[in-house]
Amino acid sequence: MKISDIRAMTKDELKTNLLTLKKEKFNLRFQKTSGQMKNTARSNIVKSDIARILTVLNEQNGSKSENKKENKANA
Repeated sequence: MKISDIRAMTKDELKTNLLTLKKEKFNLRFQKTSGQMKNTARSNIVKSDIARILTVLNEQNGSKSENKKENKANA
């Protein structure tokens, strides 16, 4: 998943995608330990996608907190 695609999503879409990716990571971990995993690179891809989504969510939350700090400083 590209970062431009992630940035285009709404906050709710990001949260649902994050939940699905975490579930997939959980399942991949079990597949790896049981020896059923065929595509071992998929776990790294999922891990990177989770990190990208969390980064975008933190950026969005950070911009709101910066606005609050500016408003307090101006008051």
